[in-house]
Order: sequence, then structure tokens, then C-alpha cells
Amino acid sequence: MELNSQRVRALAPENDPLKIGMGWTIQDLDKPQIMVESTFGDSHPGSAHLDKFVAEALRGITDAGGKGARYYTTDICDGIAQGHDGINYSLAHRDMIANMIEIHGNSTGFDGGVFIASCDKSVPACLMGLARLDMPSIVITGGVMDAGPDLLTLEQIGAYSAMCQRGEITEEKLTYYKHHACPSCGACSFMGTASTMQIMAEALGLMLPGSALMPATCEDLKEMAYRAGKQVLELVKKNIKVSDIATKEAFENAIMVHAAISGSTNSLLHIPAIAHELGIEIDSDTFDRMHKGAHYLLDIRPAGKWPAQFFYYAGGVPAVMEEINSMLHLDVMTVTGKTLGENLEELKKNGFYDKCESYLKKWNLKRTDVIRTFDEPIGTNGTVAILKGNLAPEGSVVKHSAVPKEMFQAVLRAKPFDCEEDAISAVLSHKIQPGDAVFIRYEGPKGSGMPEMFYTTEAISSDAQLGKSIALITDGRFSGASKGPAIGHVSPEAADGGPIALVEEDDLIKIDIPGRILEIVGVKGERLSKEEVDKILAERRKQWKPKSPKYQKGVLKNYSEHAVSPMKGGYMV
Repeated sequence: MELNSQRVRALAPENDPLKIGMGWTIQDLDKPQIMVESTFGDSHPGSAHLDKFVAEALRGITDAGGKGARYYTTDICDGIAQGHDGINYSLAHRDMIANMIEIHGNSTGFDGGVFIASCDKSVPACLMGLARLDMPSIVITGGVMDAGPDLLTLEQIGAYSAMCQRGEITEEKLTYYKHHACPSCGACSFMGTASTMQIMAEALGLMLPGSALMPATCEDLKEMAYRAGKQVLELVKKNIKVSDIATKEAFENAIMVHAAISGSTNSLLHIPAIAHELGIEIDSDTFDRMHKGAHYLLDIRPAGKWPAQFFYYAGGVPAVMEEINSMLHLDVMTVTGKTLGENLEELKKNGFYDKCESYLKKWNLKRTDVIRTFDEPIGTNGTVAILKGNLAPEGSVVKHSAVPKEMFQAVLRAKPFDCEEDAISAVLSHKIQPGDAVFIRYEGPKGSGMPEMFYTTEAISSDAQLGKSIALITDGRFSGASKGPAIGHVSPEAADGGPIALVEEDDLIKIDIPGRILEIVGVKGERLSKEEVDKILAERRKQWKPKSPKYQKGVLKNYSEHAVSPMKGGYMV
């Protein structure tokens, strides 16, 4: 088998001298050439430490007889981007990182790749990029940060901030929490999008078994990076490409793991987008179908009790897969060159679980305190649902594992807002009352880039009364840290003329999570027939006028013009 690097080298006589010019030896030119792409940079704790894993991967590549080349596409942090228009760039920059990975790989000519990232958009961006390249590839994730004092974690800061604004805690107390919530590098220590997507990468078979969501400060993670660098050369030798591993069956495995861990709703944007790059059709309805009857096992924040570092202590992805193995395709190929079933059997024999449990014993916990057994789950109907109806003809997403039971079926009064700032002000000033449905619209991909509605969800869920008596409905999305009665990704979005744009004050909104329904069932507080509602909506549509695009130039203009529906993944076409 001719290596791609040698084929490209033969076509371009400038190739050798240019590589020699940056320090390659003559002998290096003949070796398998491996791209090591990371999101390292001083952007946030999830990326600031990745250089040490790059170094370990390069050492592994060298020891296995290859030559590694470092490439960087630094990501942004959703947390640092919160509270201002910076968050509008969050989803768009996923596609931009994927674009740069494609450019780096295809413009140079590599034989394989190691991809290193930690966070919300960088991990799915790497998965999209390596899917486009479709060469032998392996993923390393930068792990999870430690929890702070009294197991303080970052997702609690939004709630504490809302409490401070309501006068429930002092400014000094809030400052203390802010100064102690992130004591180390790594992804934020809860089952948000970063943690979820690290797990999804392993569940797809693209990471070494047990390596997702390890504590970022753990020496085991550096060893995993070294092993990954060596293993990519084995994938090159066997010509095992991404498309050999990330099959439709592998995506189905990932979705079953997603249900078991109560993963972030943002996965419904990322998994379809990654699958799309491989020509595989996965959409939100796939999640809905597969979550029905799925067992929810993981007691990790924000829906559960423990910080995310305890996930690894309890055995990580392999432990979850062991519990749900009757629902998995165990014959899928993985980056080990072995099947998933073979990997799981090997982990039982090589001391992996004993090593993990040695960490857990320091906290006087058992594995089942963190990862429940299949027969004693937290829930038995998955964790997300797709709601449809005249308000969301294409669908909307709710993480029902984080919704109070009181809100599973309700009829609420609409309080529409055309931006998040107005909505959160109304919540914090007590203008929103029990029985209201807070709408935030024109925040979808075409409206403003589809930012998170994090602060509003935190303001609602931190209010004991509102958290059990109102809902937040939006064409935007939520942070993976969000909990409470939140329904997002409403499609078609307002900027595209979806019915959410037609909602008026005191329309009656029916939510039925078991029935998968989200509908307008009345106006001005009065229930009406379906035909009467349809007639009123038709009249409103005649009066509706599209808003001028929020962005007239740059990345967000391009994204808003080319992004597909959130129900398909929100990727650019």
C-alpha cells in the first residue's frame, strides 16, 4: 500500500526541501507522516493544557516509527463568551475548526491523524474534520477539571449569580464561588456538552477504551496520549480509516450511551453533523426513537449528584457500556483494531476497573453510587424527547430528565421576547409568573447564530417557584449545564418564518412530553379548536414581516445564510 504522504511527495518536488527547511531529517521524509491537530491555546482551561498531550502523542508517533507534524486551531470558550454577543460565534466556530482541519489535512497530504481537544465545539469539530479527511485517525480528549471546595463546579455559578441579583446571597459569597469553581485545566466538571462529546468520541470507537473524561490532572491521561500516538501507526499499517469505525451502528451505540448518561441536548446538533460528513443520516427523530425505553444510569451533575471526575473513577465509558451491552452493536470496529466487544472483554482482564475503583475508594463510594446498574436505573425512558406540533412542525428538543415532573404536561400562557436580554430581565424582575411560557425567539442559526440561553435557564431553575411552574421555549439552544423546564431548537426558527415567530402574548401553549407535543391551543387565554387556531395563525402569517439579518458581514453572515435546521445538525451547506 502506497502511503498518501509519499504519493504527494512524488508529485511535488518542493515537498522535501520545504520540510527539511523546518528541521526534518532526510530519514523523516520516508516515514509515515501523521498530522497532530489540537485546539491548544490560551483560550480557556479546556485547551490551555493540551500542549503536553501533543508532546506525548508526538513521542508515541516517533517511537512507533512515524513523523508527527503539529497543527493548531484554537477554539473559543462558551463560558467566557456568555453574557455578550461572543456566544453567537459558538456554534459557527465548530464548522470553522472543521474547515481548518480539512484544509490542513488535504493541502499537505498525511497518512494519519491524531486529534486533541476537550470542549463543547472543539471535540465535535475534530470529529467532523477527521470524518472529512477519512484517514486513519485517533482522538485524545483533554479530560475534565477537578471540582473545587465542597465539590463546587462551574455550572453552579449561573444559579449563584441569579441568586445574588435577587439578593439571596451576598456579592462576597458570589465572588468566592467564582474564584474557586475552576481549580485546574480540563473541561468543566459536569455532564455538559464538553463532557458529553468526549464520551461520544469514545462511544463512536475513535478513542482508546477508557480514555474519555479522565481527570485532566491525572498522569494516566498523558500515558493515554502516548499510547494514542503509537496506535495511529498501527491504524495506518492496517489502513483502518474513520469510515471503517464510525459506521451507522457506531452512531447508534453512541446514542444509547447518550441516553444512559443524560447527555447534553447539544449532541442533537453535533452527532447528526458528524454523521452527515460520513454520508450517514442521523437526525433528532433518531435520538427520540432510540431514547424511548433506554435506561438512564449516570448520577452526574447537572441532572445528578457528583462532579464529572467521578465518571472516570466509576469506570467511564466502558462501565456504562457493560451495563447496556444488550443494547449495543458489540461487533463494530474501533481504533484498537479490535471490536467493541473484544475491547470490553480485555478491560475486564487488564486491571482497568481495579485502577479506576482505587480512585473511587478515596471518596468512600461504590461504582453503583455513580453509574447505576441496568436493572436499577435512574430512569427507563431515556433522557431527551422531540416535541412536535403546530408550534414546532419540524421538532423541538427537551431534556426531560432535567424537567420537574409537574411540567411534563401543562398548558401555559405565552410571554414572547425577541432576544434573551429582555427575557432574563423579565424573569429576574418577577414579571414572569407561575403558569407562563417564556419565549425567546430569533436566536436560531439564521437569527443570531444559535447562542445558548444559559443565563435565562439558570435564572428560572434557581427560583424554587418558577422552576416548577413555567417553561422556557426557544429556537436557540441551551448549555449542557442547563436544567429545568427548557425546550429548545424549535424549528423552523423565527428568522425562517417558523410558527414561533407568530406567538403573541397570552397564547395558550400545550406541553405534553410523554405525548411528544408542543402546540398553540388558544389565544388571549381562551382554548380554541384546532381549526380556529390554524385560521388565526394563517392571519398572523399574512401580517408577519421578516426581520433584517442581524449580521451584515463576516462569519455570522455566512453562517446564518448557509446553516441547516437544528433538527439536522445546524451545519453549513
